[in-house]
Amino acid sequence: PPPPHLPGGAPHEVAAQGADGSAYPAEHASLNGTSGDAAGYQATENGAAADEMAEPMVPEQSYEDAVASAEEARLWDVVTADCLDFDAWTALIEETERIAESNILKIRKVYDAFLAEFPLCFGYWKKYADHEGRLDGVNKVFEVYERAVLAVTYSVDIWCNYCQFAISTYNDPDVIRRLFDRGLAYVGTDYRSNTLWDEYIKYEESLQAWSNLAVVYTRILEHPIQQLDRYFNCLKELTATRSLSEILTAEETSMYCLTVENSAQVLDGEAHPNDVEKTAEPEVSSSTEAEDKAKYVSIREELFRKAKEYESKIFNFEQAIRRPYFHVKPLDKPELENWHSYLDFIEKEEDINKVIKLYERCVIACASYSEFWIRYVQCMEDRQSLELANNALARATHVFVKKQTEIHLFSARFKELNGDTDGARAEYQHLHSVLYPGLLEAIVKHANMEHRLGDKESACLVYEKAIAAEKEKEQSQLLPMLLIQYSRFLYMVGDLEKAREISGGLHGLANLTKPVLEAVIFLESIFQSEKRIDLLESLVEKFLTAEQTQGELASLSDKEELSSIYLEFLDTFGDVQSIKKATTRHTILFSRKRSILPSKKRRADDAVMSGRDKMAKTGDGTQPGMGTDPNAHNPAVWPATSEASAQQWGAAYAQQAAYPAYGAYDYSQQMPQSAPQAAAYGAYPPTYPAQLWISHTVDLQIT
Repeated sequence: PPPPHLPGGAPHEVAAQGADGSAYPAEHASLNGTSGDAAGYQATENGAAADEMAEPMVPEQSYEDAVASAEEARLWDVVTADCLDFDAWTALIEETERIAESNILKIRKVYDAFLAEFPLCFGYWKKYADHEGRLDGVNKVFEVYERAVLAVTYSVDIWCNYCQFAISTYNDPDVIRRLFDRGLAYVGTDYRSNTLWDEYIKYEESLQAWSNLAVVYTRILEHPIQQLDRYFNCLKELTATRSLSEILTAEETSMYCLTVENSAQVLDGEAHPNDVEKTAEPEVSSSTEAEDKAKYVSIREELFRKAKEYESKIFNFEQAIRRPYFHVKPLDKPELENWHSYLDFIEKEEDINKVIKLYERCVIACASYSEFWIRYVQCMEDRQSLELANNALARATHVFVKKQTEIHLFSARFKELNGDTDGARAEYQHLHSVLYPGLLEAIVKHANMEHRLGDKESACLVYEKAIAAEKEKEQSQLLPMLLIQYSRFLYMVGDLEKAREISGGLHGLANLTKPVLEAVIFLESIFQSEKRIDLLESLVEKFLTAEQTQGELASLSDKEELSSIYLEFLDTFGDVQSIKKATTRHTILFSRKRSILPSKKRRADDAVMSGRDKMAKTGDGTQPGMGTDPNAHNPAVWPATSEASAQQWGAAYAQQAAYPAYGAYDYSQQMPQSAPQAAAYGAYPPTYPAQLWISHTVDLQIT
């Protein structure tokens, strides 16, 4: 049966006050194996109680006595500043292990902190357990392994390590078997689970428990794992070398003899209802041992055949998985694409257990990619498993991709969609107030959500709080965009007077950029009032005549495009004098400079061009063609109506259509992303794509 309770399914939440005073669940310790609530943990997953092994777990210990060296202190400062700096963490662990000797407190401190950030690193759980066994005894080792299997439940390796520890420590075979069964309930169908099955086989062989060994082989043959042929051959060899009475369990023996006896009675035309009660002492079957063994193998051969048939369907997917474990390094694009294809395949299955287990394998190898967590949540939601969806989302937002903006934006929308508006609000507030203060997209989406909920006042308050915070800064790059967004929002909801008032705040700002000035021009064009052309003229003039601070070509291009946009605005709303002034300035600053470039290029071409090439360019080889005489005087340029200028203006306005579709601000310029995400997001489209500046939020604002 499927695990009734996924690890971390009901995380313990501790409310922490964010910068905006909102409560956000900041601690989901049970999701990464560090929960203090695990005291007295009873391993009851799938009915496999392991309380014989369980010892009460102590609460999280204080590390005040763990004094750090100078190098340790330096490394602690590094990982405190950036908790996701994996290399710094590993250096800190090495340094601590080098100087700690028998100081278990120092070792616990560094491993607990590291594994809280990177709980999927099963190798470090193993090292931690070894340290505890060396310095503090068996009970602490058990505690570490319980935390490990809670954190990385679907790891074959961690269950192998745990079972090996249990075999070396405990003498009760039933306890060991329950631990094996507990792990196999989660990872026994994993294509690479053969290492754990091999440990189980080795253990049963050491006890010479042939009937249990046969059961293990039979269970293996039900699943499409690798090396199935080897396991089937081992089962046949076991059957050939042992008597049937040795490899059949008591229950199987009873059922087997009953089946044989009933078959004989049916053949004789007689059936006695009371014969079932006589099976306590089964009669010897008339069939031979060889026939019975053949029948025994035949039944298992059918299981083997079905498993091999299914294996052929997934073989290519499994072979393309080069890194099934977690690592901070980005995965190759083909491997990411393979995971998506594999998930596409498995989602067609009706058995949700197969779907869950493949997703759990996927989010180990792809734990750093929000796209797979988002897909997992959506899949569980589509299958009406909201509890599993919330579990995956909690792990993503609080442990594995907790610093990636896209997962928090998705989480907010998911919670709103499912009626948890308080949770959605907390996600937005955490994102734009705590995680990435002033993140524009989070502010806009938060305000839009409040408006969708019918609370215009709260929507305005989101903007006003953000604007107030930015005004306190000496120089804020975000403030102009916030004012633009807020003004646009007010315009869309019908508060025209306040929208114009907010946009007026832009005019006093220094060092306005091209996107900001574009927005100012656009807002001025949509307000149903007298156009402030003199004010716009002063802003545009200041921008166009400012000294160059960056590369000449890029800066000149930005200025030329803005000048074209302003000319288009004047053509609609200005008078003839303002149009003449702007056109003259545009000609002097841009059109004349552009006309010089072709002549320079021609002179450069002439310097390297062979005589034959020159003749070819004249048309007939003897007479220069029209317009090709290098000594001919260049005709005067008329930039206001020239084809070149018209084309340039057209390019500037290709997607604006007289402003209604205005918008080119890309949130990704501000949004922080982790390194592996850049390569990952082309593979799978996000559910809630980042909006392309304000015009793309109109639908949200209206609704």
